[in-house]
Amino acid sequence: MQEVIRWIEEGKTYNWIVAEYQRKYNIETSQSMWASFRSRRGLKPRIARDPELIPWKVKEEHQFRYDLAMLRLEARKRQGYELRDEDQKRHTSWRTWIDENNAVVYYDPDTEEGFFCIPREEGDTDIIRAPKKP
Repeated sequence: MQEVIRWIEEGKTYNWIVAEYQRKYNIETSQSMWASFRSRRGLKPRIARDPELIPWKVKEEHQFRYDLAMLRLEARKRQGYELRDEDQKRHTSWRTWIDENNAVVYYDPDTEEGFFCIPREEGDTDIIRAPKKP
């Protein structure tokens, strides 16, 4: 089990762990088994939740939109997680575009697209347009 803890701490994906466990020990496991293992052992979760950065209740049809994925990566970076090389490149490119265009991410659940990058306004204090308080 120490080996699996090391893999998790190294940032190996559950898919990788499942394949490696099968290869080394010829034992079939599942992603959910390793997620449960991680939770039971009190290991740091992979998901970085940041209600300040993603303050919206996002509709199911918008869950996989690019800007939301980039906000999730931003949350991971802010919380000290290391990003995979591919994610780091995508995030850096996206963040450069946001900064160069003085833009923020806006969410409108009543549209097909859901997420938009719009010009920053005076009240914007982060890389999102926070929802108006009722």
